[in-house]
Amino acid sequence: MGVEEKNRQPVRQEVTDEAIFKVAKEIVVKFIEVGRLTPASFEETFDHIYKAIERTVRTK
Repeated sequence: MGVEEKNRQPVRQEVTDEAIFKVAKEIVVKFIEVGRLTPASFEETFDHIYKAIERTVRTK
């Protein structure tokens, strides 16, 4: 690896809303599978998970 390659900044790709949704969905599915999420708390929990992922990937 040359000096030029070591100093190159990584390319940052934009994360789509769809990608965030898919990740949030997978997390929610796992929570349901292990019994940590009930239908009564689904909406609030999904919203928290989605927003946490969005903040994480879109923070500069």
